Amino acid sequence: MFRNSTSGYPHMTIFIMICRRYLFSISIHMIHDVELRDLQVNADERGHLVEVFREDWDEYDPEPAMSYYSMTYPGVVRAWHKHNRGQIDHFVCPKGRIKVAVYDDREDSPTQGELDTFVIGEHNQQVIRIPGDCWHGFKAIGDEPAILLNYPTNLYDYDDPDEERLPYDTDEIPLDWEAPVHG
Repeated sequence: MFRNSTSGYPHMTIFIMICRRYLFSISIHMIHDVELRDLQVNADERGHLVEVFREDWDEYDPEPAMSYYSMTYPGVVRAWHKHNRGQIDHFVCPKGRIKVAVYDDREDSPTQGELDTFVIGEHNQQVIRIPGDCWHGFKAIGDEPAILLNYPTNLYDYDDPDEERLPYDTDEIPLDWEAPVHG
């Protein structure tokens, strides 16, 4: 994750080489307070090990209050929801693949109205830090169930859950979860 020194919100720069002669960059700005970290996969003949939480990683500030995992069948969408009491989520997908979407409708945000999507999973091990006051959700993609680990910063309150919900196909967010994959 990189910080944009002029605006203060995260961005990534992708460098592309064409025919080993021309190098140019494309900046991709992410929603304010969304952070992305590549996770190191330590693989050998026995399998692999991936650290998904370390107290010295900035993405986990403030520290999580709990963790849980969910299993989602292929093609199922779990969206949209947001939190109104300061919760931050940290999504990791160690098995399968998911498409994660984050939509910023915060009035005081420099990225209000922007939508970010990420495809993460065993092929692309990353943690996504999601500000809870942004709408977010995910879809299990591929042909096998996906496991999502979350490390939220607030404990779940069974008597008074901190969740505001919209249907996955709402017109309020510019994403069609069922749009055909093209390319």
